[in-house]
Amino acid sequence: MGKIKTIEYFRVLPRWLFVKITDEHDNYGWGEATLEGHSQAVEGCLDAMIQRFVGYEADNIEYLWQTAHRHSFYRGGPVLMSALAGIDIALWDLLSRRLGLPLHVLLGGAVRNKIKVYSWIGGDRPRDVEAAARERYAQGFRAIKMNATEDVDWLDSPKALETSVERCRIVKAVGLDVGLDFHGRLHKPMAKRLAKALEPHHPLFIEEPLLSEHSEGIKQLSQLTTIPIALGERLYSRWDVKRFLHDTSIDMLQPDISHCGGISEIRRIASMAEAYDVALAPHCPLGPIALAACMQVAMCTPNFTIQEMGLTIHYNTEAGAYDIKNYIKDQSVWDVKEGYVEGLKGVGLGIEVDEEEVRNVARTANAWAPKGFVGPDGSIREW
Repeated sequence: MGKIKTIEYFRVLPRWLFVKITDEHDNYGWGEATLEGHSQAVEGCLDAMIQRFVGYEADNIEYLWQTAHRHSFYRGGPVLMSALAGIDIALWDLLSRRLGLPLHVLLGGAVRNKIKVYSWIGGDRPRDVEAAARERYAQGFRAIKMNATEDVDWLDSPKALETSVERCRIVKAVGLDVGLDFHGRLHKPMAKRLAKALEPHHPLFIEEPLLSEHSEGIKQLSQLTTIPIALGERLYSRWDVKRFLHDTSIDMLQPDISHCGGISEIRRIASMAEAYDVALAPHCPLGPIALAACMQVAMCTPNFTIQEMGLTIHYNTEAGAYDIKNYIKDQSVWDVKEGYVEGLKGVGLGIEVDEEEVRNVARTANAWAPKGFVGPDGSIREW
């Protein structure tokens, strides 16, 4: 046992926010509180949590989690839950490091020895997908995800969707399974039309076919298509998730470990999903600490199915040299072979953070700004 001595956070390129917790015996753990486009808000929340939780017992992870959640009164949402996630992940890392065990052992032990993964191609306005798909195949991936469309109007010409179907066909021909991220960009008229057009091409799943706030629309869409429906990155707790499980409107749940309160909450969400025969596929186009945390959860979660990896995702390449192989000492942990990454075997999260690189980059890293689309008439469109 040891009391929390310090909680530090580090804004690093391309768009990540890392958290380090040290206890009074100099045991430490790393977490990730990334909330893309909203780093300053999470940093402010972390400042308040630092004042509150320094001096708490580092091993009492659930007690701290419940205090942060229930004593906040205004609870949940992306900012509070992302800040809490960074602290929660770091505390689990600290505890398992202190005990000299991989984190998943503390969560019940392994139910698999390797993790199925997919990565991204195509960018925000998908293009050059055949060359990118061949490159991913050569890297060892057997599944990818890409944005299904560019920006689309509330009711647009059917021609706006033709290239979506063609891109799916092209990538499938390379030998890859394809997840198509609607990204909440489409409104119900166009989402229904695109799901029907894609069905003969058998995508692996469609993601966020509508924004999560349209639970009634997602339920309707689920009754119109046989394509598995996935969502969850914009759901921040088990209470946000339960309406979709009750509606039986989704097939794959994608909570983000850095947005939904960390390891403690994603484990509860996974168990809820299993009871409804829904698979877990955590959202993670983020940094190496969040990915390692997801991998630890995947190792011990029966209904886990596939893990997103942000390896050379367009958000990273746009920022220059920084990717998930930065900030860690052994880059080989992310090697992909025939669609899988080997289960992480080291203590804690299973990675060793390069603290010197983190501190150096954090000195000058600017916050990543949210993106957006504007229609030809000047109207604001979903991104």
